[in-house]
Amino acid sequence: MLLYGSGLRINEALRLRVKDVDFDMQQLIVRSGKGAKDRITLLPNRLVEPLKHQIDSALHLHQADLLKGSGSVYLPTGLARKYPNASQEPGWQYVFPAQGLSRDPRSGIHRRHRLLDRTVQKHFRRAIQAAGIRKLAGSHTFRHSFATRLLETGYDIRTIQKLLGHSDIRTTEIYTHVVQKGGFGVRSPIDETF
Repeated sequence: MLLYGSGLRINEALRLRVKDVDFDMQQLIVRSGKGAKDRITLLPNRLVEPLKHQIDSALHLHQADLLKGSGSVYLPTGLARKYPNASQEPGWQYVFPAQGLSRDPRSGIHRRHRLLDRTVQKHFRRAIQAAGIRKLAGSHTFRHSFATRLLETGYDIRTIQKLLGHSDIRTTEIYTHVVQKGGFGVRSPIDETF
């Protein structure tokens, strides 16, 4: 739901930290997305409660890890040096943590990482098969559907470009070809009034 509702790439969703979810402004802050760019996208109303529950679960797991003497997450090197205790703070914890601890190959520290995209992809493939869908589909299909639906409902392409984090408008314009219908994509006035 998060991929479709917010237009996120799978790794952008899985890399979300607790501090990146802004319930007051109903937005998600995507850090170091494709091209190492940050951006802001929307947090749908429908996902507020489920995300609050997910964050509660993640922080409960974090508390249990702290009691066991772990409870840190990976931070980029510069941040880890500047804020040595930040890796154990609640705001830096992953919204979608891995089930178990693993040894960080860079530091040798046992810590909880995030869910891996291949784990989610595997479940996604199973769901597609179980639903009997015969078309090619993947997690990125949700992102495409997000952009297409926004175009179909009349949002301007620049807004969609910003939400998706595209640096070039031509990348976003690809979705306009999907939306096209007969009659150059124009709806008849009779369809609007009746």
